[in-house]
Amino acid sequence: MDQAIGELVEHTSQTLSTLPPKTRFLISVSGIPGSGKTTLAKKVAERLNAVSKIGDVAAMIPMDGYHLTRAALSAMPNPIEAHARRGAPFTFDPVSLKRLIEQVKAPLGEAEKIIYAPSFDHAVKDPVEDDIKILSSQRVLIFEGNYLSMGTEVWGDIARLFDELWFVKVDRGVARERLIARHLKAGLADTREAAAKRADENDLPNGDYLIKNGLKPHRVIRSVEDQEYARGK
Repeated sequence: MDQAIGELVEHTSQTLSTLPPKTRFLISVSGIPGSGKTTLAKKVAERLNAVSKIGDVAAMIPMDGYHLTRAALSAMPNPIEAHARRGAPFTFDPVSLKRLIEQVKAPLGEAEKIIYAPSFDHAVKDPVEDDIKILSSQRVLIFEGNYLSMGTEVWGDIARLFDELWFVKVDRGVARERLIARHLKAGLADTREAAAKRADENDLPNGDYLIKNGLKPHRVIRSVEDQEYARGK
């Protein structure tokens, strides 16, 4: 996988060098739950910053910060289903996500301008507003999340704002095992059976929905089974 990351870094650096100095390069990294997209996006951003001669030029922004809060889920007509299906498209706030992407896509000004994005606190299981700083120097923004290449409704509007769509492809069985391990580690399930049920009834159907409704990506990256990717998303 290091070779693939190296190629992505080289491609991104080369593309950035051809853009006007006040223009950002926006990339989305999507894939089904358990594909390893978070790990990939993080590694590409870290590598870009490591080879940069002018400081940090890249930032990764996870879609997790746009989860609806637990309070918002509880206020839905069917709160039990809403909480059980957390992670499905209807449990996110794509309108706010679109607004952020439109904001960072605008040409950069002369003065430093910090834009803030939300993060997600896994301890309290809710978003944290204005927790991620996006600096003017960060001209490569790598957004990662399940639905960033989807073509339906607001999601399609979001996908078309990106300069490139990257899709992380993974065997369904590999993704399932990663999800089971993740749910057990995060305390979302007490037993392997409960973790498997969550993967089979929520995560993997969400992935199926993405694949069925996804736009054609510019690049497809094959996820492999290794220790680092097993810990990723």
